[in-house]
Amino acid sequence: MAAGIGKKVLDEEWLAARSTEVDLSGIELTTTNPPTSDQSPWMEAVVPGTVLATLLKNKLVPDPFYGLENESILDIADSGREYYTFWFFTTFECKLSTDQHVDLNFRAINYSAEVYLNGHKKVLPKGMFRRHSIDITDILNSDGQNLLAVLVYPPDHPGKIPPEGGQGGDHEIGKDVAAQYVEGWDWMAPIRDRNTGIWDEVSLSVTGPVKMVDPHLVSSFFDDCKRAYLHTTVELVNQSKSVVDCSLNIQVGAEQEGDIFLVEHLQTQHVYIPAGSHVQHTLPELFFYKPNLWWPNGMGKQYLYNVEITVDVKDYGESDSWSQHFGFRKIESYIDSSTGGRLFKVNGQPIFIRGGNWILSDGLLRLSKKRYETDIKFHADMNFNMLRCWGGGIAERPDFYHYCDIYGLLVWQEFWITGDCDGRGDPVSNPDGPLDHDLFLLCARDTVKLLRNHPSLALWVGGNEQVPPDDINTALKKDLELHPYFETSTNCKHSEEEISSTWKDPSEYLDGTRIYIQGSMWDGFANGKGDFTDGPYEIQNPENFFKDDFYKYGFNPEVGSVGMPVAATIRATMPPVGWQIPLFKTLENGYVQEVPNPIWNYHKYIPYSKPGLVHDQILLYGTPEDLDDFC
Repeated sequence: MAAGIGKKVLDEEWLAARSTEVDLSGIELTTTNPPTSDQSPWMEAVVPGTVLATLLKNKLVPDPFYGLENESILDIADSGREYYTFWFFTTFECKLSTDQHVDLNFRAINYSAEVYLNGHKKVLPKGMFRRHSIDITDILNSDGQNLLAVLVYPPDHPGKIPPEGGQGGDHEIGKDVAAQYVEGWDWMAPIRDRNTGIWDEVSLSVTGPVKMVDPHLVSSFFDDCKRAYLHTTVELVNQSKSVVDCSLNIQVGAEQEGDIFLVEHLQTQHVYIPAGSHVQHTLPELFFYKPNLWWPNGMGKQYLYNVEITVDVKDYGESDSWSQHFGFRKIESYIDSSTGGRLFKVNGQPIFIRGGNWILSDGLLRLSKKRYETDIKFHADMNFNMLRCWGGGIAERPDFYHYCDIYGLLVWQEFWITGDCDGRGDPVSNPDGPLDHDLFLLCARDTVKLLRNHPSLALWVGGNEQVPPDDINTALKKDLELHPYFETSTNCKHSEEEISSTWKDPSEYLDGTRIYIQGSMWDGFANGKGDFTDGPYEIQNPENFFKDDFYKYGFNPEVGSVGMPVAATIRATMPPVGWQIPLFKTLENGYVQEVPNPIWNYHKYIPYSKPGLVHDQILLYGTPEDLDDFC
């Protein structure tokens, strides 16, 4: 039976092997000599995941997050890039019928790769944050097994870790378009493979003669959100050698109970697409009266509609389909004239932002839906309403945003720039950002297309404690230019006639609905001028938080303090020698200095005292006797 239209995820039965231990070429692996699980050096692989996750799964390295075990794992700076260059291999079946096409999709690879399928080679471009889609229709074995091998290379500049550690190691990783935290930070030890691997979803997508690419959904509101319009633009690709007559259908459903949806809108439009062409088509906007709105956590329900788009080809039938949860919501942001701090409104109502910095869910990029939901619900239960995806981490994945949509967490998404690695670090780092500026922009634009339909996504930011290089920053400002309707907090004064007759449809923009801020300490954040005015990062006297002069500015982009887990977590992540609580050393000035054990020190323990400024906040409750008492 031929494959149906749609997506098939390839996340099972992958094998992996270190490239230096494989004598065969990619062509041989995918033709005459496919590996098997019982052949050395091949092992069961973690896909999606990293090389280190695969090695850990096969017990070839210890758990890097347990005790001091990370110190026994060979760092890429000492081993060389070849040591963490790995083959990944799997097989699949996919039977096609007449006029069907199939793409092989990689949602993210770190850092570059060669793809081999049935003896055919494709070199993928570099970049940790870009999607890759390969038309494999002509090389597919439609009647049997297909052999797929992927050779994955680490970042070009993995860097070295100075003896004293530091923010982003020696900052070399900043020369690549990759996550920068992997060289270590003041909250995490280095990741030895620098997150090399096929770290996000791999899939096959089967379509007919016409496929859809990156549909874009935008909502506009009038009369205090009583009237709303859904704007939709979709890219259509005619993969055939003749003109096609298509029916483009959009259906919007409102969830009733469980998986039951009530169809509120159904629209069909005919489109003619020339042979072999790629067109962007904008559908007529759909009108909604008093739509159910999506609200941030604590302000109301996170109401989501289900939008389905299909394209039918005359004399063929359904050629492609796409669906997405969508929330009607309006986000406004401006700088308060009295405080200089940035303010936000959602659906016309002011919101007091309660949030925190989010790096990522797991240092080995084991990013499961279950873990995402658990982590994000935890933040919602803490009454957070915004997460800041920090610039030294990753562009978060669609599953992350899906659960932020469900639990009402607004998201501030930064691109991959940090002050430490991109011009303001010690030792001195490169102020010109990644070496390949065009690659950075390709990754940024692709990330925008991947994430822009999520109602939780609130704003884009150029970097952490730094702005991108001038040419990148200028390009991002242009790419993310707001549609005139969304330019000011008074956009409700515009009429729907202006949108339809004066300006192009907002869904035709890359993302014309969200502000772009050049850096985390600019334009209403911290002092707004880029000076280091975020923080503080250590224990504080509790009463200071209630003083008017504790923090001078209206919006603090980040603050750090103590954060001790429960005793059970310490026992689960450290051997008994790591269960020793800190020694309390009384100094001549009467203050107490905490001396943690080496394992706590390695994992960036922050003490509950600051000699000369803050008395030990643990000892104020009495001297703890053991780990349980301390925690």
